[in-house]
Amino acid sequence: MSQYSKSSEDTRVLVLSIVVGLLSGLAAVALQLSIRGLQQLLRPISSHYWLVLLLPGVGMLLAMLCVKYLIRDNIGHGVTKVLWAISRNESRIKAHNTWSSLLTSALTIGFGGSVGAEAPIVYTGAAIGSRIGQRAKLSHKSITVLLGCGAAGAIAGIFKAPLAGVLFTLEILMFNISMNSIMPLLLSTVSATVVSYFMTGDIHPFQSSITPFAMINIPFYLILGVFCGLSSLYFTRATLWLEDKLGKVANQWLRWAACALGVGVLVALLPPLFGEGYEDISLLLNGNTAWEDGPSPLLYLLKSRWGVPIFFLLVMLLKVFSMTLTNAGGGVGGTFGPTLFIGAIAGFVMSRSFNLILPPDIYQLPENNFVLAGMAGLMAGVMQAPLTAIFLIAEITGGYDLLLPLILCASVSYGVTRIWERYSIYTKRLAQSGDLLTHDNDQAAMLLMDMDKLIRDKYPRIKPDATLREIVSVMSQDSSAVMAVLDEEGHFQGLLDVDHLRKYITRTEEFDSLRAYNLMEEAPAMIYRGERADSVMSKFDKTEAWRLPVVTDDGTYLGFMSKSRILMAYRDQLREITTD
Repeated sequence: MSQYSKSSEDTRVLVLSIVVGLLSGLAAVALQLSIRGLQQLLRPISSHYWLVLLLPGVGMLLAMLCVKYLIRDNIGHGVTKVLWAISRNESRIKAHNTWSSLLTSALTIGFGGSVGAEAPIVYTGAAIGSRIGQRAKLSHKSITVLLGCGAAGAIAGIFKAPLAGVLFTLEILMFNISMNSIMPLLLSTVSATVVSYFMTGDIHPFQSSITPFAMINIPFYLILGVFCGLSSLYFTRATLWLEDKLGKVANQWLRWAACALGVGVLVALLPPLFGEGYEDISLLLNGNTAWEDGPSPLLYLLKSRWGVPIFFLLVMLLKVFSMTLTNAGGGVGGTFGPTLFIGAIAGFVMSRSFNLILPPDIYQLPENNFVLAGMAGLMAGVMQAPLTAIFLIAEITGGYDLLLPLILCASVSYGVTRIWERYSIYTKRLAQSGDLLTHDNDQAAMLLMDMDKLIRDKYPRIKPDATLREIVSVMSQDSSAVMAVLDEEGHFQGLLDVDHLRKYITRTEEFDSLRAYNLMEEAPAMIYRGERADSVMSKFDKTEAWRLPVVTDDGTYLGFMSKSRILMAYRDQLREITTD
């Protein structure tokens, strides 16, 4: 790309980033209003306790039907899907993702599903950016930037937090960033935030009265950081374990019924598990732990001193189950919201427990401050994005006065989590499958290479019963170093090395007796279509071969791949990701 064309594309990306930000902000507001509208519509039903227990299952069913018969695609795990698109699909996201996650998550959460709206709106925003980049016929790198702009704008729009939107994209999505790429992200998040303020007012998502920070509380914030780190490990591993177990239920209707029943039972025992839980966070931030009475026997715990932290500890532990059951049962939602919810409860449980131990007439911890710090701590541990956690909580609560305790809690939680868990809840699955893009340029270049584009089918094809005379005739007309021996169905049987065949050229008496199956060699290794670059290079290293055959899973021959082409492609890819 010439310097002029590169400059022209950079200018187009700057302009389009504003468009992406505006559309992502509108999508975020649309999702929020849709959820609130459904909740208001269903409010008369919510006055009947036992009917409330059925609502999440209804929402899960409606979302499942939309996915099954309207969308016909898997749209769960939004943030992970965005990461996969960046690393394995040239940042290209399908057109329906600009609206499908919004629709299904609104149904899921509006009916009381115990999940968050953030991952679906990130998927929606990323899809908007990706589609605009594709329609504008931009390069892969520019499409990736606009994809990041959409994701950043979605976070900024739903939380009115422009800085957190940029940091979320930098820490979680974008593996390699330059100053040229940061400016579009900033323009996108500011545009999305303006849209959100214009349409929903200037009130922070979580209003709370902040108690002035006191240095004497630092040891308690450090303890909370450790508690949040351990809770993050529990959150990540319990979620993935339960997903694996529920994924083994092949019958979709049976899985929905079991999950709907499970969510209903959990909500019956612990009413705060109903919905995404943001109203409950607001109550905790303002010192209110009184929930409406209901048939649940566990609500009686709220009437005793130690029963309150015990009750909320149960809510904290079981939120993971209600969230995972909602998603596994057909609902569409993310882990972002539940992470904030559990973090808030972790901060409350720890601070209330210490306040029950400390003499009330001498010293008490400010519980609302610890609720905020807990939210930052769990985000830092579960998402392994401490900067996003710190500034998101500061922005959505107006709690910049607590920046120091937020930093302390988030940093300690992140450090504790990293001792036992290298990957975040978003990247764990991708890391296990080898599809995770990282900040390691060498590994990133290998992962981004499209190996199928390096297959060359220029080599002669020979039948197993072809005579040496026929083979020599082909050799005289072709300069290829190898020939592929294929059966009638096109399955690879072996290869003929031209250098090896030269010693037979003078044996004219054997031209009609020797056949390809007498002369062919077994390939030292086979490359399969879609195989990753690191696996392919490992085969070349082990065999010391210069070219290897490429086949499908059933052995159908596709061509050969040479080490020289791989090295050239690697060099080009490395140059692209390290150049502004």
